Amino acid sequence: MKYLIALAFLAIIASLGSALFFMMKDGRDGKPKSNNMARALAFRVGFSILIFLCILIAWKLGYIQPTGIPAGK
Repeated sequence: MKYLIALAFLAIIASLGSALFFMMKDGRDGKPKSNNMARALAFRVGFSILIFLCILIAWKLGYIQPTGIPAGK
């Protein structure tokens, strides 16, 4: 599960990088703009949802336990 979450984080960073690349390169030199940046950002949203679902499933299956400061303190 840790590897899947780490892989999803890397995919988020890669999609942000590709969106930045397309934002800087598309529409230059008289070329029409493409939807590549929007597609890369949509993939980032999908990967973020995937991470959330993986964490939720890991908690439900008992792979991870919630820790932290108790609510009363």
